[in-house]
Amino acid sequence: MSRPLLSFVIFFTVALLVVGGMHYYIWSRLVRDTAVGEPWRRLLTVGFVAAAVAVPVAFLTMRARAGALADGFVFGAMLWMGVAFLLLSSLVLVDLARLAASGLGTLADWIRHAPEAPADPERRKLVARAVAGGAVLAAGGATAFAVTSALGDPQIHEVPVKLARLPRKLSGLSIAQITDLHVGRTIGEEEVRRVVEATNRLRPDVIALTGDFVDGSVRMLERSVAPLAALQARYGVFFVTGNHEYYSGAAAWVEHLRRLGIRVLRNERVTVGDPGASIDLAGIDDWRSGGMAPGHGPDLAAALAGRDPDRSLVLLAHQPRGVEEGARAGVELQISGHTHGGQLFPFTMATALIYPYLHGLYGVRDGNGSQIFVSRGTGYWGPPMRLGSPPEIAHVVLT
Repeated sequence: MSRPLLSFVIFFTVALLVVGGMHYYIWSRLVRDTAVGEPWRRLLTVGFVAAAVAVPVAFLTMRARAGALADGFVFGAMLWMGVAFLLLSSLVLVDLARLAASGLGTLADWIRHAPEAPADPERRKLVARAVAGGAVLAAGGATAFAVTSALGDPQIHEVPVKLARLPRKLSGLSIAQITDLHVGRTIGEEEVRRVVEATNRLRPDVIALTGDFVDGSVRMLERSVAPLAALQARYGVFFVTGNHEYYSGAAAWVEHLRRLGIRVLRNERVTVGDPGASIDLAGIDDWRSGGMAPGHGPDLAAALAGRDPDRSLVLLAHQPRGVEEGARAGVELQISGHTHGGQLFPFTMATALIYPYLHGLYGVRDGNGSQIFVSRGTGYWGPPMRLGSPPEIAHVVLT
């Protein structure tokens, strides 16, 4: 079994367990505990089972060639996945609060030596229905806001960055970053065109595409990504692979992007600027790409071999990893994506535990002045929702 296929099988198996458990928990709180009468109980139960099945089926459909009907099915299933997550979060929060209150009440009764009050079935049902109604209202409001954010125009995020070795003549050099666009079933040609037009309006000196641009094959998405050929920058448009390119045929995508006039940096560097005033721009394969495609894998040493250490150096890398290694090698600024800034609160908090560089500009600890900028991403993955992490196009200005 190939490594990309093995990764997908593991991911899909874990996803099935998570999705099944999530739907059972929501069903138990919204249907079982509220004592919904027939026929609504049966209808809602069937609905939850169908919704739970739809989510993994949608993941399997995402990379298949199909028409508008499949696109609509995937969009609906992914939207429900986001709604279910928000419902789950609301219910878990209430359950934790009730558990804490119950624990405090039990402790107080124990101190007073008071007997435990008998359970009141009607009161329990009333509380369960109040909790269910509150959770549905909270999730509904959050969903409306999150969908509006995800489907709206990306924000322009101005990011001023000081580099010690930047030639004075290049002060003001701008890099527009697009990342994690995730063109596929729910993000298509029109959305790509909007992003291209917004990026070109910035009139950047460099455009950096830092991976996870596609969720599907070249054959499936060739038309959708065609607007990328219209990207314009004074010193060029550059791309590095993300992990999702390796689920979609990375070698074919590298060649296709080159045909669109985009320079793909695969463990290599280029000179950016004018004669007498320039910097090094390096790019490496995705951090997880080793063994996922023949000849692919991150190799910072190869990208920097023979470099003049006195020159300013900017590194494009999809994932915000290996930052300290880059700092030791002389990288002044690493530009990354991948995290989506967590994309959907409260998932943001879990993402922050995995990625200490979650979103924004950071100084690298003990990095001799090295910095890293991590974008929230320009599209979305999975649910067409962003809560607390709006989409963005970063406009990095070097001084």
